[in-house]
Amino acid sequence: MSPLTPVEMILGKTVPVVGIALLDLTVIASVAILWFRIPMRGSFALLFVASLIYILCGLGIGLLISTVSNTTQEAFMTMFMFFLPAMIFSGFFFPIANMPTAFQFVSLLDPLRYYLATVRGIFLKGAGVSVLWPQIAALASMGGLILWFASTRFRKTVA
Repeated sequence: MSPLTPVEMILGKTVPVVGIALLDLTVIASVAILWFRIPMRGSFALLFVASLIYILCGLGIGLLISTVSNTTQEAFMTMFMFFLPAMIFSGFFFPIANMPTAFQFVSLLDPLRYYLATVRGIFLKGAGVSVLWPQIAALASMGGLILWFASTRFRKTVA
């Protein structure tokens, strides 16, 4: 029993993670630019906003997994069952265009696919919002839907 409302509990679980993830983004981008000399062709502000939206997608998925899991072990197994295919279908390991057609359609449900396209566009090509808005809109839509669904499930598990 907790005196906190479900919204307060969700914020308490997500706000610190968002802060740490954005700090990680800053460190990783700095190392890429300063140490590995990878030129940053686009806007860091746009990368920051797109990353924030992707982080919210990931947090929503994590919250959703926590609402359907009864134990920590079950949550870890569910996480691996979700994130491993998500990495494979994202285009990180294999180009999406080289995947079978059915897998290309499955990849449309993967937030990481859109985030990778956004990061590559911003970092390497210098693309702006006018080019990347479909990917960012897809991420925002998925993130909003996943967070909404996770929060409705979370209320049911707390009550």
